Amino acid sequence: MEPLPLILLSGGTFLVLALMILAFAGPSANAAGSRRLTSLRDRHAGVVGAGAVEAQIRKISNRGGSNMDRAAARLLPNPAQLGKRLAMTGKPWTVGQYGMVTLGLTVVITGLLALQGLPFLLALLVGVFIGAGLPHMMVSFFINKRIADFTKKFPDAIELLVRGLRSGLPITETMGVVGAEVDGPVGEEFRSITDKMKIGRTLDQALQETADRLGTPEFQFFVITIAIQRETGGNLAETLANLAEVLRKRSQMKLKIKAMSSESKASAYIIGALPFIVFGLIWFINGSYMQNFFIDERLMVAGGGGIVWMAIGAFIMAKMINFEI
Repeated sequence: MEPLPLILLSGGTFLVLALMILAFAGPSANAAGSRRLTSLRDRHAGVVGAGAVEAQIRKISNRGGSNMDRAAARLLPNPAQLGKRLAMTGKPWTVGQYGMVTLGLTVVITGLLALQGLPFLLALLVGVFIGAGLPHMMVSFFINKRIADFTKKFPDAIELLVRGLRSGLPITETMGVVGAEVDGPVGEEFRSITDKMKIGRTLDQALQETADRLGTPEFQFFVITIAIQRETGGNLAETLANLAEVLRKRSQMKLKIKAMSSESKASAYIIGALPFIVFGLIWFINGSYMQNFFIDERLMVAGGGGIVWMAIGAFIMAKMINFEI
């Protein structure tokens, strides 16, 4: 068997699978919207450098990672962004643990596929793809779950803020009440804001740091509302009450869109995954039969062409069922 067709098929399969994952990962409109909201928030917040307080925050938050964390930080790309993503999950996961899981999955999957008779190069590519992709997907799952829980209870937290403001409490004390009374991610974030203010952070700085970590438009709306009200004055309780109503309507719109597109998403996932599932099942039932796909150049070209067309169809379907609110 010539190595060049096998290399081309292996590389094409790896790139097409990566394209499918990126296609179903969702549009970048949310990131663009977050950047626009951040720029608007920064124009109204008027935050200045923190100096010694900044150094104190870094000293308190930096727990000095283990040797495994430092080794993973040297090997993994962009460890700072990875650490931020792990912190967004709300789990006590470290960069070192993430790197060890990725390496372990890659080695185990590559070894299992090689033992089943798959060519080593293709087994290595599949092992790297799954070893790098599965932990990333799990982290994204927990991030999305935490953000969904935060967004669901955030309007209730704002209404609790409104009641506290109307009773005469200042907003800083009202945030402490929200952190104590509301459970889940909302209470954790408000307690974090209160703790930062206790060690010298201003309200604007604490809110901006939380907004940067969460990256949700809903919390950025909240930060912008408070920043504008501090500049222009007015009834903050009434403004926050209107914001809570807007966020509830936004959540309802998201649920409607999710319900309307659920059938199309399910069809896209089934159509995209079915050929790979069937291929894997036949491989484990009769591996020698499927070896022809890696020996006969005609089957290799036909299989590569089918994968490319499948990827194009999956990419188009993914773009059709993604909506920006």
